[in-house]
Amino acid sequence: MPEGSYLYCDVSLPVPLDQPFTYALPLTLRHRAAAGCRIVVPFGPRRLTGVILRCHNEAPSVATREALRLIDRDPVLGEELLALGRWIAGYYCAPLGEVLRGMLPLAAEIRRGKVYSLTDAGRDAARQLLLDAAPDDAVAQVLRMLEKRPLSAAYLARALPLADRAVRALERKGFVFAEEVQTERDPLRAPAERLRVELEAGDPAWGPGAWGRGPGTGNGGSAVGDRGSGGEGGVAAKAAWKFTKAERELKAFLELHPGSHNLKELEDAVKGASGAARALARKGVVTLRPEPVAIAAGAIRARHELNAAQAAAFGEIQAAIRAGAFQTFLLHGVTGSGKTEVYLNAIEAVIEQGRGALLLVPEIALTPAVAGQFFARFGDRVAILHSAFTDVERSEQWRRIRSGAASVVVGTRSGVFAPVQKLGLIVVDEEHDGSYKQEETPRYNGRDVAIVRAQAAGACVILGSATPSLESRYNAERGKYRLLELPGRIEARPLPTVELIDMRQEFLETRKQATFSRKLVEAIGERLQNGEQTIILLNRRGFSSFVACRSCGERVQCMNCSLTLTYHKRDRRLLCHYCGYAEKVPQVCPKCGSEHVYFLGVGSERVEEELHQMFPTARIARLDRDTVTGKRQYETILQGFREGNYDILAGTQMIAKGHDIPNVTLVGVVSADIGLGMPDFRAAERTFQLLTQVAGRAGRGSIPGMVLMQTINPDHYAVRMAAAQDYAAFYEKELNFRRMMHYPPFSAMANVLVRSEKKEMAMRMSTELSLKLLPAPEKLRVMGPAEAPVPRLKNEYRYQFLIKSASRKALNELLQKVRAFAAERKWGATALVVDVDPLTLM
Repeated sequence: MPEGSYLYCDVSLPVPLDQPFTYALPLTLRHRAAAGCRIVVPFGPRRLTGVILRCHNEAPSVATREALRLIDRDPVLGEELLALGRWIAGYYCAPLGEVLRGMLPLAAEIRRGKVYSLTDAGRDAARQLLLDAAPDDAVAQVLRMLEKRPLSAAYLARALPLADRAVRALERKGFVFAEEVQTERDPLRAPAERLRVELEAGDPAWGPGAWGRGPGTGNGGSAVGDRGSGGEGGVAAKAAWKFTKAERELKAFLELHPGSHNLKELEDAVKGASGAARALARKGVVTLRPEPVAIAAGAIRARHELNAAQAAAFGEIQAAIRAGAFQTFLLHGVTGSGKTEVYLNAIEAVIEQGRGALLLVPEIALTPAVAGQFFARFGDRVAILHSAFTDVERSEQWRRIRSGAASVVVGTRSGVFAPVQKLGLIVVDEEHDGSYKQEETPRYNGRDVAIVRAQAAGACVILGSATPSLESRYNAERGKYRLLELPGRIEARPLPTVELIDMRQEFLETRKQATFSRKLVEAIGERLQNGEQTIILLNRRGFSSFVACRSCGERVQCMNCSLTLTYHKRDRRLLCHYCGYAEKVPQVCPKCGSEHVYFLGVGSERVEEELHQMFPTARIARLDRDTVTGKRQYETILQGFREGNYDILAGTQMIAKGHDIPNVTLVGVVSADIGLGMPDFRAAERTFQLLTQVAGRAGRGSIPGMVLMQTINPDHYAVRMAAAQDYAAFYEKELNFRRMMHYPPFSAMANVLVRSEKKEMAMRMSTELSLKLLPAPEKLRVMGPAEAPVPRLKNEYRYQFLIKSASRKALNELLQKVRAFAAERKWGATALVVDVDPLTLM
């Protein structure tokens, strides 16, 4: 057999089965398939896209099916990222196929659909049905169409308005079956406004990011559509093309106006430009490229000289970068201390070494603001990756990174998988933030994955935060990380003054249950008079928290979850924030019929309304998940606030972190203790971090800032120490609690959830699992089973086990046994959830 030619390949598929699947390679793929390439294979009645893990000549003991098509000429996942995927699958107890699917933002390149065919029973039944049915009967029409050939669901929907209902009826009777298919999208079919066109430079050649090049593969080159390298045959083929009038006009225009042009805009200058450009691309005359993603950059700060603390921190980071060795730094700097400038200088040092850098930020709202600084410093070498982009936009950015065109990457959690070439540095900004933890399979923590990836690449890691997580700070204390501190704000600006307002005392003095204290109202009024800006935080969405009956006490609950519905006044509905269920606001109590229905609790929507009532001339904006649905809404509201178009910005936790707006001189917190009642051991830490972060938004310009925190629990240590902005005192207090209770960082922990749509089934499975887990092995402690804090969620009943271990190895071994037990008992694919290092126990 020729060298580099293989008969079989092991493929990882995005299914909840934790095993590779072996397929035979057809003759045409035996010398082209390689580990890391995507491949289309049959899987039951479906066709799935998987990733090749290994090519080999070891014949399996069972019969194999043949792979269908190779998508990539070159691996999209290199050895480094494949190894990282295997580590994630092992550590977080997740199927490898689902891990690898999450690592590739290339969904835009695959078109998924269904193709329907008649079964043998369907063919027999069709003859009789077609004789008896009326001509306009939808079922008969579908049968008549499928008798000729299999048809896609999309085609049937276009040809017949009622096809979907008819097909479902035939499926239930077993007369048709559906095959899931996946095909590559033709990038030349992208809308004109998303494409740029330019004349092909030199011989046609196929390359990443360019489409439709290369009618030929060399001497005696092939026909249209081959992706080749040009050569004499390709040039001869190009000369033989006959061009239409529109193609000739477009070619002449591009020769007179060299460079890249937006295809949509060209249609004004050349009639039929869109179709002509696509035809010329297939002939190798022009190149079509995706339109670069437009990023709205925030206000650009001028480059400034590092102060003494910044210079000392950067000096240590620079030395490690030059040494080319793995090292993790914890950069602990107060809010406004200039951590971003340290990041920028560190990235410059990495680029000087000819290596790449990756910056992770926790929220999509932060990306434009951070990106602005990076575009100003590094220009076109910057790429952006985050989930609010469309699939096409993410694919374009991913390919720029992989080709080496972008060596500086700014992204959110999934950006940790960016294929940065010669990775030299990973920066994790706001490393404490909970959004780095993915809450669906695979349940990885982006911060921890970044450290593992950097270790394998011999790169440096900077974990930056004003409120480091207890785990990171404890690792620095033990010498695992190197601690670097920025104790003061840049330009010697003072930290804001913080005052606690006891709302219990406020009620005693005013005899009114008010959302805002008198002092906060007065302070907002002063800022409006002075032309300064205000941020108001309430970390709860909606208008009212729930609806209740005064007569019987009944609360309106979600039909899918054991949670009350939140009232959203603007939408005039009650909404579940977990499953999305919505219903109309009841006029009477659904239980007793009483008309005395009332609304309790305050949300960000009500905060906005009351601010409008108290300050009718103020320009007020709200930023929460109800007002924004994508990156452009985030950018519009935040940019408007930066530019002074709004006086007050109200919202939830997404307004609390990372924003640098110099004219904000007042921050008001409506309810500082709102998160302390959660049944979660991290509740105090999250409250302290949120309050400290939002306080840091005030006074970042030349005018000192003020923070007013309203609370009914002013003596709680998290609230008190956040007001004092004393991280060290909070760290010691919280660490003692964790040590006493054997919570992380003093133990490894996992949350194992058993769930089912039937309560009896969930109870039975959790009981079976408890018999397997108890008594707990040495060095492990198993608590449960018990009802989860939210017993029913998305129509599933949930029971949980909390497992603590002094040894990570022992914990992982036990979790693998749990997964094997579930597989042995043939539990459903979603019945077992394993969350390693959970950030929430809800």
